[in-house]
Amino acid sequence: MIHTKTFLLIATLAMVFIVMSSTVGLSQTSSKGDKATASVIHQLRIYEIFDSNKKAFHERFHDHAMQIMARYGFKIVATWESQHNNRTELVYLLEWSDLETMKEQWAKFMADQEWSKIKKVTAEAHGLLVGDIEDRTLALTDYSPSRRLAN
Repeated sequence: MIHTKTFLLIATLAMVFIVMSSTVGLSQTSSKGDKATASVIHQLRIYEIFDSNKKAFHERFHDHAMQIMARYGFKIVATWESQHNNRTELVYLLEWSDLETMKEQWAKFMADQEWSKIKKVTAEAHGLLVGDIEDRTLALTDYSPSRRLAN
């Protein structure tokens, strides 16, 4: 379960990014009637990672996971590294067109043979790379300053 301080930190970071993206033109704000953006949702993922093999984790995430995720339509908006309660975390934000797409694409990614092989090989070489995983589906409010974050 996510700690209150961690959640507040992540929520604050997400809001800062939203405000910044709307002011620097990264968002594609549309009218309330635009069905293309009405159902956009975001997903916040938090992975506990270990300092002893953090480099191997980041290499696997950057060099493999992100590329495979892209094949399945994952739109990674931003990634952060966080320190909280003597724990190192990778935090990232995804944008999806809708909840159904998010679930379908995650199922395809998790079943991907290349990803399964990479996880096995890196675990054999470096041990466990990820501890606890936290997942939040975020629905925009009607008064959100930005409807979309990804380009």
